[in-house]
Amino acid sequence: MNLDDFSDLIERPDGAVRRDAEERRERLTVPSGALGRLDELGDWLAAAQGAVPVRAIRQPRVVLFAGDHGVASLDVSGRPAKGAHRLVRAVLEGGSPVAVLARRAEVPVRIVDAGLDCDPELLPDEVVRHRVRRGSGRIDIEDALSAEEAERAVRLGMAIADEEADSGTDLVVLGDLSVGGTTAAATLIAALCGTDASVVTGRGGAGIDDLAWMRKCAAVRDALRRARPVLGDQLELLAAVGGADLAAMTGFLLQSAVRRMPVILDGVVSAACALVGQRAAFRAPDWWLAGQLSGEPAQAKALDRMALNPLLDQGVTVGEGSGALLALPLVQAAAALAAELPERSGAEKDTIGAE
Repeated sequence: MNLDDFSDLIERPDGAVRRDAEERRERLTVPSGALGRLDELGDWLAAAQGAVPVRAIRQPRVVLFAGDHGVASLDVSGRPAKGAHRLVRAVLEGGSPVAVLARRAEVPVRIVDAGLDCDPELLPDEVVRHRVRRGSGRIDIEDALSAEEAERAVRLGMAIADEEADSGTDLVVLGDLSVGGTTAAATLIAALCGTDASVVTGRGGAGIDDLAWMRKCAAVRDALRRARPVLGDQLELLAAVGGADLAAMTGFLLQSAVRRMPVILDGVVSAACALVGQRAAFRAPDWWLAGQLSGEPAQAKALDRMALNPLLDQGVTVGEGSGALLALPLVQAAAALAAELPERSGAEKDTIGAE
């Protein structure tokens, strides 16, 4: 497998349709620009759908990739190592932030176990049946995955994207359920952006004290030494310092772009996977939205590199796709306004919305 092959498979959203959407917007009863960024979102959705007026978002879906990372054993996370299955259980039982938000928004949640380090019997078969391996390697001293496992994980993500597209999902909110995932994400972003560990290392979703942050910096530094020699091959990079969940998310993002299925990114983990995807296929980020700015320095650097402007900045660090799910109503509102606002009659002036 060569991820660079995606560059030939991914096309940009339809530019001609976007121009048609912009021209239609100029004819609406609300003056162009009066709705701020919602105008831009409506045009982007029209181009992604290839339709003017834009269609309403009817089947959004939250997709969460779950995994444990061996580097968490260094006490670099606010959560216990090998504890990601507890995050999964909280979502399934409805007591996590993303579960509450998804229930309120009536959006289904799908969890994919790519690399949890727990007995499969602890979770439903529909969650664990895709597992690539039990936990990912400790990236400061060893590869996260073998080459074969990395390819299996990417293909898993591709298969999940195909299943969602085939089932009619028209927009995905993408997130992760991981322990140690932000350390791997920071390493990937530092490697791809050519920065030092201290520049990208944040305090994670659960928060860590200064000593844990120093340990995390050291882990990212050591992992970077292992990442730099394989920067020319994205699959090798994911095997060296990624993880099963990150490799699967990367495959999911790339295949979603192939299938013309828009995705809202959540935090630093999805941003890292998106950055790997951009390196493989430069047009792929045109299919993604940055849902929120989490405050993680690595996420901000990755989004800047991809020229993605976050929709929200609420400081949501909990992960799980929660911040991206908060942005979903904005995208839905943009679609509704672009589709349902009337056009002006021939002699009508732009008075609506004016002071």
